[in-house]
Amino acid sequence: MRRVEANGTTIAYAQSGQGAPLLLLHGAEADHAMFDDFAPLLAQSFTVIAYDQRDCGDTRNPAQLYGLEELAGDAAALVAALGYARAHVFGTSLGGAIAQVLAARHPERVDRLVLASTFRAGTPPLAINPEVFPKLAALRGGLPQTASEIARYFFPDELLAGRPELLDMFKGNRRDEAQKERRAGILTHPVTADLGAIKAPTLVLVGAEDRLIPPAHSLSLASEIAGAQSVVLPALGHVGTIQDPDAVARAVLSFLREETKSTVIPSAARNP
Repeated sequence: MRRVEANGTTIAYAQSGQGAPLLLLHGAEADHAMFDDFAPLLAQSFTVIAYDQRDCGDTRNPAQLYGLEELAGDAAALVAALGYARAHVFGTSLGGAIAQVLAARHPERVDRLVLASTFRAGTPPLAINPEVFPKLAALRGGLPQTASEIARYFFPDELLAGRPELLDMFKGNRRDEAQKERRAGILTHPVTADLGAIKAPTLVLVGAEDRLIPPAHSLSLASEIAGAQSVVLPALGHVGTIQDPDAVARAVLSFLREETKSTVIPSAARNP
């Protein structure tokens, strides 16, 4: 991992490939490693930068609480610190919410934008999925024993059966209590993104089998961002970059090469 000082934070990141920069923003439970199978597929055409957000992986940050605004500021500062004027941005789940704030408040740093398996920035979890999020909150109280039950909302059972190491993402033992508290507080900050202010060409990417973020919620973003396109991957759940990185990469590369129109792209889940 490389490290750079940006926005008062020591940001750890992995960089690979060559070409225009492409910044990857991971989800709430993860770190940059969620892109281990995905990034190499993009690095054939782009300089891929996958970094750890605050209180994730090897990044080191101040102890105060933070929200989407600070996380978006980190992303903007990282792009500048690495010597780029702007970058393509791919954000998934919480990373997609960060990417919305980044594109709305730091438009000069964003070239093309991909919002994957995500929700409108600033939306309370109960408004996103009132059935699932209370269950997840209860299950988190039983960790690490309940990790397998939590994982089923993110991955299909057949993938978990072949890759039991994915359960480690949910066991809650990779962060200390202060880090967990700060990460849990992200969505309590009243930070929203003005979707109408997003001028970057945008793709909304949705897994049709997402049990966490209802596909209709994600797709509604496309109707509020001028000129946004949408792609639905029929066989995908919430974490497409792990479940079927090839299908997600095809959609992303097509969009970044300006070939995509709103459509449905068949997805054949990878053999774990």
